[in-house]
Amino acid sequence: MSIPPALDPAVAIKGAFADALQDVIEFRGETTLVVAPENIVAVSRYLRDTAGLVYNFLSDISAVDYWEPGGLWQRPGRFGVSYHLLSLLYKRRLRVKVYLQDEEAAVESVINVWPAANWLEREAHDLMGIDFPGNPDLRRLMLPDDWHGHPHRRDYPLGYETVMFSFNVEEIMKHKPKATE
Repeated sequence: MSIPPALDPAVAIKGAFADALQDVIEFRGETTLVVAPENIVAVSRYLRDTAGLVYNFLSDISAVDYWEPGGLWQRPGRFGVSYHLLSLLYKRRLRVKVYLQDEEAAVESVINVWPAANWLEREAHDLMGIDFPGNPDLRRLMLPDDWHGHPHRRDYPLGYETVMFSFNVEEIMKHKPKATE
């Protein structure tokens, strides 16, 4: 049995899905394919099933809230969802990324391509508020059911406590009457 030669994932996706591929980012030996959100399932299935690619292991799904539009690379959306893939056959890694707008923070679930996406999508939904239509079990994973909001979003209130120093002891102790008992 012979193993087909490895393909360049960017070239393969450009050939198969010309409209789906929005950008290819090469940085320090890592490749990121920026894909249109509506094509994530088709591109994922292609990356998994095509000889020469065989990205058969989904190692992680991460989400980022960029909050401010633009920035260094002029990001096209507030949220970025990254799918970290591994080809066990070719020993190569790949990142596939989609950008989502604030009002439509939803991307189709890839659970039918990689069943391990279930928990990873639930985590992103719980902490970032990204919706994954098609996930059959999209409920809270890390936070209690009565929790309001999504704590990894950058507009989530911090709710921190002021650190006590020698110059502000009296001010802090006014708010903690039982601390002197």
